[in-house]
Amino acid sequence: MRNVICLVLGGGRGTRLYPLTKYRSKPAVPLAGKYRLIDIPLSNCLNSQMNRIYVLTQFMSVSLHRHIRQTYRFDHFNGGFVELLAAQQTAGEGSDWYQGTADAVRKNLRYIQQHGIEYVLILSGDQLYRMDYREMLDSHIASGADVSIAGLPVHSKDAGGLGIMKIDETGRVQGFVEKPKTPEELAHVRTDPAWIDARGIDSQGRDCLASMGNYLFNRDTLVELLEKTDYQDFGKEIFPAAIRAKRVQMHMFDSYWEDIGTIKAFYEANIATLAHKPPFEFVEEEAPIFTRARFLPPSMLMDSTVSNAMIADGCQIAKGCTIKNSVIGLRSVIEENVTIEDSVLMGCDYYPTKTENEADDNCGRPCMKIGAGSVIKGAIVDKNCHIGKNVRVIKTDDMPDKEYPEGVTIVDGIPCIEKGAYLPDGWTLS
Repeated sequence: MRNVICLVLGGGRGTRLYPLTKYRSKPAVPLAGKYRLIDIPLSNCLNSQMNRIYVLTQFMSVSLHRHIRQTYRFDHFNGGFVELLAAQQTAGEGSDWYQGTADAVRKNLRYIQQHGIEYVLILSGDQLYRMDYREMLDSHIASGADVSIAGLPVHSKDAGGLGIMKIDETGRVQGFVEKPKTPEELAHVRTDPAWIDARGIDSQGRDCLASMGNYLFNRDTLVELLEKTDYQDFGKEIFPAAIRAKRVQMHMFDSYWEDIGTIKAFYEANIATLAHKPPFEFVEEEAPIFTRARFLPPSMLMDSTVSNAMIADGCQIAKGCTIKNSVIGLRSVIEENVTIEDSVLMGCDYYPTKTENEADDNCGRPCMKIGAGSVIKGAIVDKNCHIGKNVRVIKTDDMPDKEYPEGVTIVDGIPCIEKGAYLPDGWTLS
């Protein structure tokens, strides 16, 4: 796969994932206790034997850069790399901040115009799925396409938040409607479920094909589309233009896929991994999800009740705790008689030193842990939080969006404790 370059787009400001993106970019958001969102597309690339990868970044990218630098290293003999292309000012006119996904690639064309590159795979950095991109490349070559786009069968009732493709009998894309709202728009792009069934995929009544935002271009086609236009976005501009001028083929994908674009989607995707038969499995021998290797001790649980939970490395859970249907992230320290249910805890970046704990005590602040007797239900707790004793953060029905000065924000009805927040003893969400 040395003739394929992969470009992973680092995303914009991530406003819909705020406050998780208050101090980091979207792809750097922690996932499932020990991973980050960027690990998903990078692992898919490596499992597909595509190891020449650029990650395009711009906003709040320090932690993302650190994670990639510490995780994805290759030996000197296989020619693989994961390199960062941050937005930067250069001598070229307009070569500064990326104005959109297509503009980001345009400003880095020199990296894909290297000798021996025939195909460019463009991926999002904030989606959860497992895919073998070699299958997409094979279908791309077999169809003689200039551009291929991954498509996911969905029900028409779910099409309103997605880009829906109209295809012909051969799978060639004939049209595209972004987030169709009316019956007339849906009728224009609807696909007969029998067509999907005939391709060996059980349609289950699904009658629309949604764009996953993963594009495979012939290198020269991509260069032409970017150099001859000033379009700034792939989904809204480049892709529709390619449909008019080039052969664009749909590559069908039928497995779990989730766009982690909102707090609700992030919360539900994490909780879904705890199911008896989760829609997305992190345990898969032939296609593992890679992340940073850490030298942490095993987690320790002292006479606690744990059911249906995912507990990462280096945690210390004291006696009398109840943990149910929750994700417990790296280095989480949980004191006695704490109750955690239906929650996502991201853990901590480091263990606080004795001096740091004494400084918190002297200032009357809680240390970096979850204090004894606290109750957390239906919430997201970001990294490095200082939660005092007998704190109560409990999700209730129909909670309005709201920000609290202590560093708690309710988004999509889900309480989010911001990174590094201090909640004093006895603090209660109200």
